[in-house]
Amino acid sequence: MPKLLSSLLLLCIAVAAQSPNAQQTSKPLHAPYADSHEGMAIGVDPWTTASRYKEKFSKKSPFSGGVVALDVSFRNDNEKGVKVNLQSMRLILQIDEDNRQELEPLSPDDVADTVLLKQKSKDPTLHRSPLPIPTISKPKTTRDSNWTNLRDACQNASVPSNVIGAHSTVEGLVYFDIRGEVDLLQNARLYVPNLAVMGNNEPISYFEIDLSHAKPDSQ
Repeated sequence: MPKLLSSLLLLCIAVAAQSPNAQQTSKPLHAPYADSHEGMAIGVDPWTTASRYKEKFSKKSPFSGGVVALDVSFRNDNEKGVKVNLQSMRLILQIDEDNRQELEPLSPDDVADTVLLKQKSKDPTLHRSPLPIPTISKPKTTRDSNWTNLRDACQNASVPSNVIGAHSTVEGLVYFDIRGEVDLLQNARLYVPNLAVMGNNEPISYFEIDLSHAKPDSQ
């Protein structure tokens, strides 16, 4: 009899775990900039001070080389998974009235190259040149262990997947080379196109999240 009761109890637990009502609830977004529609929500938290990077980057950080990290959260409240083309995201900068630029996200390899290998102008605000400035000088170092360590840290902190499961949240860093010009984020938007529901590939409208009130984080 005790064995029968134990078996029934285990069966009830298994059925409950497979019930739709037992699905994990999506985590709320705590990002300062967010937008939502069609069952999807995207939050953005720009890391605009060196202190924000210390936990994930124990040595060299992207910020030390002029690269800003956006902590991006994707929350899916739909009954099906959603796929996002992370490489199609753009950081749109309004440099001035006649100068609008779209920056592509950097891969972990790109971040390590930008921070450790590329020589940059000492005055990044000079002439407000298009970003990023093409590198014309030779790299000062090679892809050594420092490069590998930074690349791996960037990879570990980045958005872990381009698929957001039903009723779940995915969060990670997306990197852009703004050459240390944090003030440019005060006239910036994060453009996120190419989202689609898994299975039927039904498209979800693009997101364009306004970062125009972005200010440096408090220390």
